Amino acid sequence: MEVVIVPDAKAGGELIADAMAQLLGRKPDALLGVATGSTPLPVYEALAAKVRSGAVDVSRARIAQLDEYVGLPAEHPESYRSVLRREVLEPLGIGMAAFMGPDGTAEDVQGACEAYDRALAEAGGVDLQLLGIGTDGHIGFNEPCSSLASRTRIKTLTEQTRIDNARFFDGDIEQVPHHVITQGIGTILEARHLVLLATGEGKADAVAATVEGPVAAVCPASALQLHPHATVIVDEAAASKLKLADYFRYTYANKPEWQGI
Repeated sequence: MEVVIVPDAKAGGELIADAMAQLLGRKPDALLGVATGSTPLPVYEALAAKVRSGAVDVSRARIAQLDEYVGLPAEHPESYRSVLRREVLEPLGIGMAAFMGPDGTAEDVQGACEAYDRALAEAGGVDLQLLGIGTDGHIGFNEPCSSLASRTRIKTLTEQTRIDNARFFDGDIEQVPHHVITQGIGTILEARHLVLLATGEGKADAVAATVEGPVAAVCPASALQLHPHATVIVDEAAASKLKLADYFRYTYANKPEWQGI
Protein backbone atom coordinates (compact mmCIF):
# COMPACT_ATOMS: atom_id res chain seq x y z
CA MET A 1 0.00 0.00 0.00
CA GLU A 2 1.05 3.62 -0.42
CA VAL A 3 1.50 5.71 2.73
CA VAL A 4 1.33 9.49 2.42
CA ILE A 5 2.35 11.63 5.39
CA VAL A 6 0.79 15.10 5.39
CA PRO A 7 1.25 18.05 7.76
CA ASP A 8 -2.28 18.06 9.14
CA ALA A 9 -5.87 16.97 8.67
CA LYS A 10 -6.67 19.85 6.31
CA ALA A 11 -3.86 18.83 3.95
CA GLY A 12 -5.09 15.25 4.03
CA GLY A 13 -8.62 16.39 3.21
CA GLU A 14 -7.39 18.43 0.25
CA LEU A 15 -5.36 15.54 -1.12
CA ILE A 16 -8.28 13.11 -0.99
CA ALA A 17 -10.71 15.68 -2.40
CA ASP A 18 -8.29 16.18 -5.31
CA ALA A 19 -8.30 12.42 -5.95
CA MET A 20 -12.10 12.35 -5.88
CA ALA A 21 -12.26 15.31 -8.27
CA GLN A 22 -9.87 13.61 -10.68
CA LEU A 23 -11.92 10.40 -10.50
CA LEU A 24 -15.13 12.31 -11.27
CA GLY A 25 -13.38 14.00 -14.17
CA ARG A 26 -12.62 10.57 -15.65
CA LYS A 27 -15.88 8.95 -14.59
CA PRO A 28 -18.66 11.49 -13.86
CA ASP A 29 -21.01 8.84 -12.43
CA ALA A 30 -18.42 7.35 -10.07
CA LEU A 31 -19.69 5.67 -6.92
CA LEU A 32 -17.98 7.20 -3.89
CA GLY A 33 -18.04 5.25 -0.63
CA VAL A 34 -18.19 7.56 2.38
CA ALA A 35 -17.73 7.20 6.12
CA THR A 36 -19.10 9.08 9.12
CA GLY A 37 -17.18 10.54 12.05
CA SER A 38 -15.03 13.63 12.52
CA THR A 39 -11.95 12.39 10.65
CA PRO A 40 -13.38 12.58 7.09
CA LEU A 41 -14.98 16.02 7.53
CA PRO A 42 -11.97 17.88 6.01
CA VAL A 43 -12.41 15.73 2.89
CA TYR A 44 -16.06 16.65 2.50
CA GLU A 45 -15.36 20.33 3.20
CA ALA A 46 -12.58 20.43 0.59
CA LEU A 47 -14.71 18.64 -2.01
CA ALA A 48 -17.67 20.96 -1.36
CA ALA A 49 -15.38 23.97 -1.87
CA LYS A 50 -14.35 22.54 -5.26
CA VAL A 51 -18.00 22.11 -6.21
CA ARG A 52 -18.82 25.71 -5.24
CA SER A 53 -15.87 27.00 -7.28
CA GLY A 54 -16.89 24.97 -10.32
CA ALA A 55 -13.69 22.91 -10.23
CA VAL A 56 -15.61 19.63 -10.11
CA ASP A 57 -19.01 18.49 -11.37
CA VAL A 58 -20.83 16.10 -9.05
CA SER A 59 -24.17 16.19 -10.85
CA ARG A 60 -23.88 12.51 -11.81
CA ALA A 61 -21.90 11.30 -8.80
CA ARG A 62 -23.30 8.56 -6.58
CA ILE A 63 -22.73 8.05 -2.85
CA ALA A 64 -22.62 4.74 -0.94
CA GLN A 65 -22.88 4.31 2.82
CA LEU A 66 -20.42 2.23 4.84
CA ASP A 67 -22.57 1.36 7.87
CA GLU A 68 -25.85 2.12 9.65
CA TYR A 69 -27.52 1.68 13.03
CA VAL A 70 -30.12 -1.09 13.29
CA GLY A 71 -33.57 -0.04 14.43
CA LEU A 72 -32.97 3.71 14.23
CA PRO A 73 -35.50 5.42 11.93
CA ALA A 74 -33.89 6.80 8.78
CA GLU A 75 -35.15 10.29 9.67
CA HIS A 76 -33.56 10.19 13.15
CA PRO A 77 -30.93 12.97 13.27
CA GLU A 78 -28.22 10.50 14.34
CA SER A 79 -28.93 7.78 11.81
CA TYR A 80 -25.91 7.65 9.55
CA ARG A 81 -28.19 8.31 6.59
CA SER A 82 -29.18 11.62 8.20
CA VAL A 83 -25.59 12.44 9.17
CA LEU A 84 -24.35 11.84 5.63
CA ARG A 85 -27.20 13.89 4.20
CA ARG A 86 -26.11 16.83 6.36
CA GLU A 87 -22.34 16.42 5.99
CA VAL A 88 -21.97 15.12 2.44
CA LEU A 89 -25.04 15.21 0.21
CA GLU A 90 -26.40 18.67 1.01
CA PRO A 91 -23.00 20.46 0.93
CA LEU A 92 -22.26 18.82 -2.43
CA GLY A 93 -25.73 19.44 -3.82
CA ILE A 94 -26.38 15.72 -4.38
CA GLY A 95 -29.95 14.44 -3.98
CA MET A 96 -31.02 11.36 -2.06
CA ALA A 97 -31.82 9.62 -5.36
CA ALA A 98 -28.06 9.23 -5.85
CA PHE A 99 -27.55 7.74 -2.38
CA MET A 100 -27.22 4.05 -1.48
CA GLY A 101 -27.32 2.56 1.99
CA PRO A 102 -28.46 -0.51 3.94
CA ASP A 103 -31.96 -0.56 5.45
CA GLY A 104 -31.39 -0.47 9.20
CA THR A 105 -35.13 -0.64 9.90
CA ALA A 106 -35.82 -3.84 7.93
CA GLU A 107 -37.58 -6.67 9.77
CA ASP A 108 -35.25 -9.11 8.01
CA VAL A 109 -31.88 -7.59 8.88
CA GLN A 110 -29.86 -10.39 7.30
CA GLY A 111 -31.88 -10.01 4.13
CA ALA A 112 -31.18 -6.29 4.15
CA CYS A 113 -27.45 -6.96 4.48
CA GLU A 114 -27.45 -9.35 1.54
CA ALA A 115 -29.57 -6.92 -0.49
CA TYR A 116 -27.06 -4.13 0.08
CA ASP A 117 -24.15 -6.29 -1.08
CA ARG A 118 -26.13 -7.11 -4.23
CA ALA A 119 -27.03 -3.46 -4.78
CA LEU A 120 -23.38 -2.41 -4.61
CA ALA A 121 -22.45 -5.07 -7.16
CA GLU A 122 -25.34 -4.15 -9.46
CA ALA A 123 -24.27 -0.49 -9.28
CA GLY A 124 -20.91 -1.50 -10.71
CA GLY A 125 -19.02 -1.50 -7.41
CA VAL A 126 -17.53 1.30 -5.36
CA ASP A 127 -14.90 3.29 -7.25
CA LEU A 128 -13.29 4.97 -4.23
CA GLN A 129 -14.02 4.03 -0.62
CA LEU A 130 -13.04 6.49 2.08
CA LEU A 131 -12.26 4.88 5.44
CA GLY A 132 -11.41 5.96 8.94
CA ILE A 133 -9.76 3.73 11.51
CA GLY A 134 -10.45 3.05 15.17
CA THR A 135 -7.79 3.00 17.84
CA ASP A 136 -8.14 -0.81 17.83
CA GLY A 137 -7.69 -0.99 14.07
CA HIS A 138 -11.35 -1.39 13.13
CA ILE A 139 -12.73 -0.17 9.81
CA GLY A 140 -16.45 0.34 9.40
CA PHE A 141 -17.81 -1.57 12.38
CA ASN A 142 -15.53 -4.54 11.73
CA GLU A 143 -14.07 -4.89 15.19
CA PRO A 144 -10.92 -6.95 15.96
CA CYS A 145 -11.25 -10.62 15.00
CA SER A 146 -13.78 -9.89 12.25
CA SER A 147 -13.36 -12.26 9.34
CA LEU A 148 -11.19 -10.79 6.61
CA ALA A 149 -13.63 -12.33 4.11
CA SER A 150 -16.76 -10.98 5.84
CA ARG A 151 -19.67 -9.56 3.87
CA THR A 152 -22.16 -6.86 4.84
CA ARG A 153 -23.70 -8.09 8.08
CA ILE A 154 -25.11 -7.18 11.49
CA LYS A 155 -22.65 -6.52 14.31
CA THR A 156 -23.18 -6.03 18.04
CA LEU A 157 -21.65 -2.84 19.38
CA THR A 158 -19.29 -3.15 22.32
CA GLU A 159 -20.21 -1.32 25.50
CA GLN A 160 -17.25 1.01 25.00
CA THR A 161 -18.43 1.93 21.50
CA ARG A 162 -21.92 2.67 22.84
CA ILE A 163 -20.39 4.80 25.62
CA ASP A 164 -18.28 6.66 23.04
CA ASN A 165 -21.29 7.26 20.78
CA ALA A 166 -23.55 8.39 23.60
CA ARG A 167 -22.30 11.96 23.07
CA PHE A 168 -24.40 12.04 19.90
CA PHE A 169 -27.49 10.93 21.85
CA ASP A 170 -27.63 13.61 24.58
CA GLY A 171 -25.12 11.63 26.62
CA ASP A 172 -27.66 8.84 27.16
CA ILE A 173 -26.24 5.41 26.39
CA GLU A 174 -29.72 3.90 26.53
CA GLN A 175 -30.55 5.76 23.30
CA VAL A 176 -27.60 4.23 21.46
CA PRO A 177 -28.61 1.16 19.44
CA HIS A 178 -26.98 -2.16 20.30
CA HIS A 179 -26.52 -3.24 16.69
CA VAL A 180 -25.32 -1.92 13.35
CA ILE A 181 -25.18 -3.05 9.75
CA THR A 182 -21.68 -2.70 8.35
CA GLN A 183 -20.02 -3.52 5.08
CA GLY A 184 -17.78 -6.49 5.79
CA ILE A 185 -14.05 -6.47 5.18
CA GLY A 186 -14.53 -8.65 2.11
CA THR A 187 -17.10 -6.18 0.79
CA ILE A 188 -14.84 -3.19 1.47
CA LEU A 189 -11.95 -4.87 -0.34
CA GLU A 190 -14.02 -5.02 -3.53
CA ALA A 191 -13.82 -1.23 -3.98
CA ARG A 192 -11.40 -0.23 -6.74
CA HIS A 193 -9.49 2.27 -4.58
CA LEU A 194 -9.35 2.30 -0.79
CA VAL A 195 -8.31 5.53 0.92
CA LEU A 196 -7.81 5.46 4.68
CA LEU A 197 -7.40 8.78 6.51
CA ALA A 198 -6.03 8.83 10.06
CA THR A 199 -5.13 11.86 12.15
CA GLY A 200 -3.92 12.35 15.69
CA GLU A 201 -1.52 10.55 18.01
CA GLY A 202 -4.30 8.32 19.28
CA LYS A 203 -4.34 6.53 15.91
CA ALA A 204 -0.57 6.00 15.72
CA ASP A 205 -0.50 2.42 17.05
CA ALA A 206 -3.38 1.35 14.80
CA VAL A 207 -1.73 2.91 11.76
CA ALA A 208 1.56 1.14 12.48
CA ALA A 209 -0.22 -2.20 12.89
CA THR A 210 -2.19 -1.62 9.69
CA VAL A 211 0.80 -0.68 7.54
CA GLU A 212 3.80 -2.48 9.04
CA GLY A 213 2.26 -5.31 11.02
CA PRO A 214 1.11 -8.70 9.79
CA VAL A 215 -2.22 -9.17 8.03
CA ALA A 216 -4.32 -10.37 10.94
CA ALA A 217 -7.95 -10.26 12.00
CA VAL A 218 -6.90 -8.72 15.31
CA CYS A 219 -6.23 -5.55 13.27
CA PRO A 220 -9.00 -5.50 10.65
CA ALA A 221 -7.49 -2.57 8.75
CA SER A 222 -4.39 -4.65 8.03
CA ALA A 223 -6.50 -6.33 5.31
CA LEU A 224 -5.75 -3.24 3.20
CA GLN A 225 -2.34 -4.81 2.59
CA LEU A 226 -4.16 -7.33 0.37
CA HIS A 227 -5.66 -4.66 -1.88
CA PRO A 228 -4.04 -3.69 -5.20
CA HIS A 229 -4.77 0.04 -4.75
CA ALA A 230 -4.84 1.11 -1.11
CA THR A 231 -3.69 4.53 0.08
CA VAL A 232 -3.13 5.42 3.73
CA ILE A 233 -2.98 9.15 4.42
CA VAL A 234 -1.81 10.20 7.87
CA ASP A 235 -0.74 13.38 9.62
CA GLU A 236 2.58 13.58 11.45
CA ALA A 237 1.02 12.56 14.76
CA ALA A 238 -0.66 9.46 13.34
CA ALA A 239 2.60 8.56 11.56
CA SER A 240 4.70 8.83 14.73
CA LYS A 241 4.95 5.04 15.28
CA LEU A 242 5.89 4.14 11.71
CA LYS A 243 9.38 2.66 11.43
CA LEU A 244 9.49 3.34 7.69
CA ALA A 245 8.21 6.91 7.87
CA ASP A 246 11.28 8.36 6.13
CA TYR A 247 10.92 5.83 3.32
CA PHE A 248 7.26 6.75 2.85
CA ARG A 249 8.12 10.45 2.73
CA TYR A 250 10.88 9.84 0.17
CA THR A 251 8.83 7.64 -2.16
CA TYR A 252 5.87 10.03 -2.18
CA ALA A 253 8.10 13.05 -2.83
CA ASN A 254 9.77 11.29 -5.77
CA LYS A 255 6.89 9.46 -7.44
CA PRO A 256 5.77 10.49 -10.96
CA GLU A 257 3.43 13.49 -10.79
CA TRP A 258 0.91 11.85 -13.11
CA GLN A 259 0.39 8.93 -10.74
CA GLY A 260 -1.73 10.74 -8.16
CA ILE A 261 -2.63 8.69 -5.12
